[in-house]
Amino acid sequence: MPNLLDSAANLRAALLGREFSARDLLTATLEAIERLNPVLNAVVHEDRALAFRSAAASDERIAQGAGRPLEGLPITIKDSFEVAGMPATAGAPALKTYVPRSDATAVARLRKAGAVIIGKTNVPLFTSDFQTFNSIYGTTHNPWNTGYSPGGSSGGSAAAVATGMSALDLGSDLAGSIRWPAHCCGIFGLKTTWALVPLYGHIPPLPETHLARNPDIVVAGPLARSAADLDLALNVLAGPRDPLAPVEALKPPRKTSAKGLRIALWCDEPFAPVDPSVTEAVNKAALMLERAGAIIDPSARPAFSFAEAWEVFAVLAHALTGAGLPGTVRERLAKSGPIFSKGDLTHRALQMRGFNLETADLLNLQARRARLIEEWARFFESTDVVLCPSAPAGPIRHDHTHDPHARSIEVNGERRPYFDLMLWACLASGGGLPAAAAPVMVGRDGLPRGVQIIAGPFEDRTAIACALMLERLGARFQSPTLSTRAKA
Repeated sequence: MPNLLDSAANLRAALLGREFSARDLLTATLEAIERLNPVLNAVVHEDRALAFRSAAASDERIAQGAGRPLEGLPITIKDSFEVAGMPATAGAPALKTYVPRSDATAVARLRKAGAVIIGKTNVPLFTSDFQTFNSIYGTTHNPWNTGYSPGGSSGGSAAAVATGMSALDLGSDLAGSIRWPAHCCGIFGLKTTWALVPLYGHIPPLPETHLARNPDIVVAGPLARSAADLDLALNVLAGPRDPLAPVEALKPPRKTSAKGLRIALWCDEPFAPVDPSVTEAVNKAALMLERAGAIIDPSARPAFSFAEAWEVFAVLAHALTGAGLPGTVRERLAKSGPIFSKGDLTHRALQMRGFNLETADLLNLQARRARLIEEWARFFESTDVVLCPSAPAGPIRHDHTHDPHARSIEVNGERRPYFDLMLWACLASGGGLPAAAAPVMVGRDGLPRGVQIIAGPFEDRTAIACALMLERLGARFQSPTLSTRAKA
């Protein structure tokens, strides 16, 4: 019988070796969903009949020796991507009955590569939260401890992958929406280089406003149980929507072993405090790589301040979030607070600046961001990757307080603003850079802790290669245990 917690690459090899059939693998996966999903609420829609037809077709191709890159692998899709014939709600009641007729571009590529699409995974309202809950499908729970959130917005994706309810999932990331859930659930995730993977057919924006180009900052990427699986999916997903459009090619990894790998270690940041349990995980990852021959520099930094990177990213991110909402909602939020000064870096101030962004301010932010991107390019001339936190804290308990600004997280025994969860996402997101999230350890609270690995533009494979080094050194996916899974 299939081991549902094995890597997608190993499952694919077993399928091609005829150790079991695609239908066997699908049946076992659906049984896992029946057993686990009533507790976790990660998978919110299934089309079993279509999945079995796809699995049968995969078995025929495998028998003919014509297996494709993802042939027969049962996968799920984040409910912000359009999948033909399945609801695409993005967690919004207004889209509860919306069923697209065609696949999002990235979904179509996965299907064409032979993946068997089972169904959709849960998201927060319009994918705009660090937890995963909405009024249509309810709350998704962390598979390590159901009293905690799996993160967001790809929280359903991460919970499904971590428990074998999916071999892979397609997620999206603006402010850590792949990296944070991967960190919370102890799996791997990849925030791709901006515009590397088409976002056509992703919600937001609303379905009637499909964009020909990717929205700024937002990306699509895979979540998986192995670093090798990230590369497997990336090979299928990468490339422009228009096959005739020019695009910079993905670069090969700078290193495939740790020896000589130049690593900047970025944990100690006064502007963005980090819980000691997360710092321990990042430092542990650095030490593992250093012992294997990597060169660690804890002082290497690009020539800009964290605060500037944060301000530029946060205002643009809130502007994008607001632009993807229905007009009435956007107008209400834009008028929900006072106008703040440009020097105010509090979360509410940055949100209001984003929602009320005017053309002159947008042009200024874009110019500042261009300079940050230039500095990143110079930095990566002498550095291969950056190791840093994916988020300032470990998994958080469920908190559905209506106003997110009234929520908080705990960092080193102190309460910090809820929106601090996006601080460490700003470095890669604002720079348009690839970043892999990799599991490192289980904390004293019995919950996972991971590391974020940032690489240069179009060097997604370098970030993945570093994650694979850590995996081979022992920092790998661990199955959530039954004892912790049942905790409240």
